[in-house]
Amino acid sequence: MRGLKLKDRSKTTQVHALNTSDTAATEGGGATSTKVSNHHEPITISSILSSNRMDTTTSVSAAESLLSYGLPTTDLLEPSIDPHLKSIDLVSSLSDLYRRIETCPEFNKSLLYIEQYALLCSLGDPKLLRRCLQSARQHAVDVHCKVVLSAWLRYERTEDDTSSLNCVGRIAECPKVALVHGYDMVSIYDHCKHCHTHSESSNVDLFLENELDDFRILGNEWNVCFCIGVEEVNCVRFKIAALSSPLKSMLYGGFMESKTDKIDFSRVGISVEGMRAVEVFSRTSRLDTCSPKIVLELLSFANQFLCEELKVTCDVYLASLVCGLEEALVLIDYGLEERANSLVASCLQVLLRELPGSLSDSRVVNIFCSPDARERLALVGHASFLLYYFLSQVAMEQKISSNIVVMCLERLRECGNERWQKALASHQLGCVLLERREYKNALCCFEVAAETGHVYSMAGVARTKSKQGHRFSAYEMINFLISEYKPIGWMYQERSLYNMGRKKILDLDFATALDPTLTFPYEYRAVAMLETDQVQEAISEINKIIGFKLSPECLELRAWFFLGLEDYEAALRDIRALLTLEPNFMMFHGKIRGDHLVELLGRNVQQWSAADCWLQLYDRWSSIDDIGSLAVIHQMLINEPGKSLLRFRQSLLLLRLNCQKAATRSLQLARRNSNSEHERLVYEGWILYDTGHREEALSKAEESIFIQRSFEAFFLKAYILADTTLDSESSAYVIQLLKDALRCPSDGLRKGQALNNLGSIYADCGKLEFAADCYVSALDIKHTRAHQGLARIYHLKNERKVAYDEMTKLIEKAQNSASAYEKRSEYCDRDMASNDLSLATQLDPLRTYPYRYRAAVLMDDQKEAEAVEELNKAIAFRPDLQMLHLRAAFHESIGDFVSAHRDCEAALCLDPNHKDTVDLYKRIQGQAAHLRM
Repeated sequence: MRGLKLKDRSKTTQVHALNTSDTAATEGGGATSTKVSNHHEPITISSILSSNRMDTTTSVSAAESLLSYGLPTTDLLEPSIDPHLKSIDLVSSLSDLYRRIETCPEFNKSLLYIEQYALLCSLGDPKLLRRCLQSARQHAVDVHCKVVLSAWLRYERTEDDTSSLNCVGRIAECPKVALVHGYDMVSIYDHCKHCHTHSESSNVDLFLENELDDFRILGNEWNVCFCIGVEEVNCVRFKIAALSSPLKSMLYGGFMESKTDKIDFSRVGISVEGMRAVEVFSRTSRLDTCSPKIVLELLSFANQFLCEELKVTCDVYLASLVCGLEEALVLIDYGLEERANSLVASCLQVLLRELPGSLSDSRVVNIFCSPDARERLALVGHASFLLYYFLSQVAMEQKISSNIVVMCLERLRECGNERWQKALASHQLGCVLLERREYKNALCCFEVAAETGHVYSMAGVARTKSKQGHRFSAYEMINFLISEYKPIGWMYQERSLYNMGRKKILDLDFATALDPTLTFPYEYRAVAMLETDQVQEAISEINKIIGFKLSPECLELRAWFFLGLEDYEAALRDIRALLTLEPNFMMFHGKIRGDHLVELLGRNVQQWSAADCWLQLYDRWSSIDDIGSLAVIHQMLINEPGKSLLRFRQSLLLLRLNCQKAATRSLQLARRNSNSEHERLVYEGWILYDTGHREEALSKAEESIFIQRSFEAFFLKAYILADTTLDSESSAYVIQLLKDALRCPSDGLRKGQALNNLGSIYADCGKLEFAADCYVSALDIKHTRAHQGLARIYHLKNERKVAYDEMTKLIEKAQNSASAYEKRSEYCDRDMASNDLSLATQLDPLRTYPYRYRAAVLMDDQKEAEAVEELNKAIAFRPDLQMLHLRAAFHESIGDFVSAHRDCEAALCLDPNHKDTVDLYKRIQGQAAHLRM
């Protein structure tokens, strides 16, 4: 499993080792076999798949291909070191960063926003990270930063196979705007004016007319001739001299060339055609009629004779020719050799906007990562920490242990100037080297990062020391951190690796209590239960984390547990869901392809027809079993891989599960496989909407409706328009759009959603009976979530008991009911609400409302310290904007203005436009100033 690492035990390369003794010996020791069955026989996948349910031929082939795999064991489980910056006090760090951003000049803020990006990476919120990149792009001044950031934004949007130089219509990602130097106060969210091309025929005609005028005026004024071989090029002496100081000195100084009409240029390195182009440029300052080959000669000539205007003109002209990867690869070498900044920028832009694909080209890797690459790029102003940060992030996503990642991170470390930059580069390189088992070098990197003040890198130091046999030293190091700093979940998780028995479990329990989002404690406890024959308990334990944080590693582990129970359908469900998240996932630490295991396990379960699959999808969708629904769609796509509708359904489920990158990938596949233009436009609209391009998404929906009225186009338009505060007129328009959608053909899954949304708009408008009718109609087609809307209607009618009962129905039907418990708490007394919110927190600790509610209740009871502590629990692992705002208000109410000030600044670092926090911050500043007077 990729989220878990192997301890360096007998140099085994397996994560899950449960081999026969012969196999274990062959592979270098292996691990002690896990005992699950009553006879204490090792359960291997080969033994499972060779059950009587399979025919003999199938059994043998499965056993042969999977003989070496077995169930996981605790002594081989190990969490990976997070390759991001982790502040020991994130709230204080965000507060400090906000103050620095606010006091920094506008045109110097760009790098501070990149620091903010690095600081927030560990939270894993794509929208928050994208906002950081957009702010960095907004304040970028030089072309290099603009090129890198616009490419980075495009990459984060996970663009599909459209041209890399396409502009989505906003300044932020426009490739043409990125090539313009200077800070512009115009918002990067404004529409881009460079998307439309204009005819330049009038300019060309004007140029030709001016050139003819020059010939008429000059007459016989040619007074110098440049000889190249037997050819001669007549020029105007003072025009050529005006190109640069060296040429002026040559033609008018004390050199012999100033006294002759003929000058031998045969050894200068320029062709006759090139010299004629120089002559034309000396009179017109234009290159319109020159071929690219000649312009390259002129660029070299300009560098040789320091002709600045000619060089800039050649540079810009050549930059305009770069329109694809091949042109960029050819021209960037010329640009680097001739130090043509614009040309290199244009080439760099293409290479970056083609990521991640361009990194598979060795020529691209050589440009960025060869030993002298950074120096060459630096000479033209295109080597920076920002560039290599972007490249290393992309490379790490592809394969963290690759040589490309190491080279990018080495360049990144060379570019780091500030402390956080050095810490990040060294820490990430340490993580990569640890993955590659280069422990000595990894230790050095982690130590450098720790010396810069990055405390989390001490976990890397401890891990590498442990790998080198210094286990007690590692334990002492982490033990010191726990005593020296306010304990954090990862500290106890790390110390558990160097503890044994009950102490290890206690550390893991402490880790979960402090940070329930850490997956390793759940995985370890689950496998420990498996080793004591508690398979059902193991499944229950791993379900706790899967219920609110979906990861391929946890799904893989649960699939193993189901294999141990010979529940092939459940195992197959989890593997299918896993492959939806990561289609190329290699199971069991890279030993077998996931799709191959699906094929093998599929022989042990009943095969469904297309109709069966739709029935199964309806059942799972209505029971809010998102993982089950993903698995069914995965099976359907095997039979119909080009079905765009299924890809779209898949994306909706992935968004529900907070898997945004996977959701975008599914939407792209839906777009690519769409059979009609109007359908393609809808999927493009959703991609744009999900990445913050609301107006462009709306335009796509309207364009699709113009081509053909369809459910999805109307639904998309209504959804976008409903994403703002609606007045009565706009509400009526959205209602009409949803009604138009419902009149179009679609399936019950989508019509149920439309009815639910329509009910919500009616309820907002106070039309409760209409809303209730919509929710009832949605329930009639098994849209279970409509129970929540119906409960709201009862509540608005002051029928709280009926509302409570309605939410109970949802809880009984839903596989994942954390949100239902949270919502039901609104319809009961305080004690019952407290019980529901406790259950909601147990099921999903990432939900912030329960913490805020409990804190508010404590504050009402004048238990200020307990109220703040309740918020502290959640803020420690998830510094949410609302919780920070509430805690700031609590601090203000008890007169702790320093803490209130800090929390406001941290909240504003997450969202500087949050009005309530801005108002609170100003009020606190005023109160603090009054106290100082």
